[in-house]
Amino acid sequence: MNKILLWSVTAALAGFLFGFDTVVISGADKQLQLLWHSSDAFHGLIVMAMALWGTVIGAIFGAIPTNKLGRKKTLFWIGILYFVSAIGAAFANDPYVFAAFRFIGGLGVGASTIAAPAYVSEIAPADKRGRLVALYQFNIVLGILIAFISNYFLKDIGENAWRWMIGVQAIPSLIYILFIITIPESPRWLLSRNRDTEAGKVLFEIDPLASIEDLIDDSRENGVTKHENIFMKKYRFPLMLAFLMAFFNQFSGINAFLYYAPRIFEEAGLGQNTALLSSIGIGITNLIFTLVGVSLIDKLGRKVLMYIGSLGYIISLGLVSASFYFNWGGLSVPVFLFLFIASHAIGQGAVIWVFISEIFPNHIRAAGQAFGSSVHWVLAAIIPSLIPMLFSEIGPSVVFLIFTLMMVLQLLFVMFLMPETKGISLETLSENLTNKNIDKNEIKKTSIADIL
Repeated sequence: MNKILLWSVTAALAGFLFGFDTVVISGADKQLQLLWHSSDAFHGLIVMAMALWGTVIGAIFGAIPTNKLGRKKTLFWIGILYFVSAIGAAFANDPYVFAAFRFIGGLGVGASTIAAPAYVSEIAPADKRGRLVALYQFNIVLGILIAFISNYFLKDIGENAWRWMIGVQAIPSLIYILFIITIPESPRWLLSRNRDTEAGKVLFEIDPLASIEDLIDDSRENGVTKHENIFMKKYRFPLMLAFLMAFFNQFSGINAFLYYAPRIFEEAGLGQNTALLSSIGIGITNLIFTLVGVSLIDKLGRKVLMYIGSLGYIISLGLVSASFYFNWGGLSVPVFLFLFIASHAIGQGAVIWVFISEIFPNHIRAAGQAFGSSVHWVLAAIIPSLIPMLFSEIGPSVVFLIFTLMMVLQLLFVMFLMPETKGISLETLSENLTNKNIDKNEIKKTSIADIL
């Protein structure tokens, strides 16, 4: 188990670079706009958002290298992308070159949401798979927090402070690359490539008592052909699960809130300094409750965490909407949004990458994750971009009311459609979900009563 934990942590470090890369540019935001005399539109769409569009492309096409090259090699090249992006953007002397290198880093972010969870889910024991895959999400949140701290300490070192803020990511990227070299390839991917001998050696390292013959029998599903794809009728149910999980993740408003936290706090009547301080508190809250979610996911199960998160979303977002509508003022909005972040971290934040990595058969897992990740990132690009306009046109109270209603729908999804995947082998899940013949005796449907 010590080896599995080490390999899982190593792969999950791709999430740390994801979180760091996403947030680190916030420290250079205003300095870059002043340096290149950019308009608001150009600065927002090109300089700031190019990495996000790279993420969308990386998520859409990340399944190709994950399947063709393997999980390990893809993770290695993701590290290279992060390293090249950090160095190139740090030395850029015009906004176009800067945006191009930021786009390269975005490709790494998008691909990492496919390769890292797939790798960890395929090496982890069924009873520990949840918390090991959720390490990826924990590392994302940790990377965000470290980026904020790094920016804070580098902000006053001179006119080139932005170069150091962006370039410092090369250090963890290089460390990550060196660590990735030490991990083995996924045995399930090796089996999908008919490399049984290599798969047997890795499986022996994972569990000396495990039988490679049993894994071969379980992994090679009857009727599987190399020409299968996730859009075949037999895979309609897991495809729908991946879509809805990603859809509701973004329609909680989580990315919209994280991108515009200071703006939202100022809309609520807080001063600029208090708004910034509240934003830092949001980062700390996110980290703490993500750790709680990671520790509980294999004990309580995915559905219980989603129940907790959904109820927390509905209560917190409803109260935020009411705060804006009735002008409650004071610290009401920050307090309710802290509850919102805690609900997200325990629920969707901890579950999404775990769940999507579990519900597809081995031979199309990367493609299935690419689909779920693509839905996630396309919505993550669209929804936050609409927030300034929506706030001015319909007001924040209506925006948060819409998010609240979407979370009511998420609760219905959890109650009636989402299967529990805790402690069940990937092969058993594949067999049951692929044919949509979900045996309620094998895949336990958790109810709200189980929480109480």
